Amino acid sequence: MLISIRENLTVGEQVERQYRCCMKDALKSHDNIACFGQRMAQTANLMSDSETPAPAFSDLDETWATELRDAEARARAAGRADIAEYLALRKSNDRLRKTACDWLLETFRNVAGEMNRAGASLQISNDDNYQFTVANAALVGKLLKLENGVRQLLVEVGWPRVPAHGFISGGGIALGRLRHLGIKSASDQIRLVISPEGSPRWIVENKPEPVDEIREANIRHHISILLDSSRVDQNHF
Repeated sequence: MLISIRENLTVGEQVERQYRCCMKDALKSHDNIACFGQRMAQTANLMSDSETPAPAFSDLDETWATELRDAEARARAAGRADIAEYLALRKSNDRLRKTACDWLLETFRNVAGEMNRAGASLQISNDDNYQFTVANAALVGKLLKLENGVRQLLVEVGWPRVPAHGFISGGGIALGRLRHLGIKSASDQIRLVISPEGSPRWIVENKPEPVDEIREANIRHHISILLDSSRVDQNHF
């Protein structure tokens, strides 16, 4: 389903609901990022109006994407194929990041909603202007918070946006954390990598077992831990 938005049209709750419907529809039967990305490629990119003077990071992302497109065009016009190829790679990586982050957050939100319809009482909130740090890298991205009473599961995703933010050591194009506050043993640090086929994959990197791609089953497991009031440890992640 394609949604067209004119520049002079105010984007409000109706468009947000349409976007959510598109996301939920894209999530049906798609338990990994590759399937999700194929479906979402058919969905127009929506922008939300900001009622605050400071631009949201989603607006910054759009501005950055425009700058990359313009810079790539100038480089090609000047015969600088090397620079143009680099900028094209940056654009490609930005699309992969957006697809992967949208898939992860929307799948968590979708499963949490399913649990609530089955009788749970999870509180769901999000922050689209979120910043956090991993090692020496400052990451800008999004936060999804799921709460079950005093228990919380934080889903954090992001990547460095400017040189001052540092870089992601060890490879990958984005980082994330699935943090169970008060249950360090259940928390995961995740890394977004690109498969040999060119698809984005979230992998868990803090577990002793072989690295595996995060799928819907992993997400359901994390939410089941949040709902299990008997699960607790003394260390904080």
